[in-house]
Amino acid sequence: MKNFGIVFILVLLLVLTSGCTPSTYEITGYTGSSINNEIPVPVNAKQLSVTSYSDHPNIQTGIKYELKHIGGEQGLYVPSDYFEKLSEAGWVEVEEERMGNVHYLKKSDTIIAIEIQEDTFEIFEMMQGFNF
Repeated sequence: MKNFGIVFILVLLLVLTSGCTPSTYEITGYTGSSINNEIPVPVNAKQLSVTSYSDHPNIQTGIKYELKHIGGEQGLYVPSDYFEKLSEAGWVEVEEERMGNVHYLKKSDTIIAIEIQEDTFEIFEMMQGFNF
């Protein structure tokens, strides 16, 4: 019986400590993206890579960021507060062109695509004259 009590306490502690880990992303503020200063990016997002897509007919440039838990499990969840910030900055989502976890946004003549994944997101600036 004494061993059962010790095991019970250990299991209880394990459950309590694992339940206290953060499972959502946290945004501490925003800054402009290095590929286009008009695109807000969470300050605490870690830039992973910048890519020039000279061989892709529709993409001018892209940048990948890491932000833990941003897309939820398998990138299935839209980070609504981030998209609210994009809207406040003048970016309008072209909802009829959305493809799964890829969102297209437009501001003036500039079109960007944001691909949300689990723990990462990529921003692609589309070529001038891009048509859906």
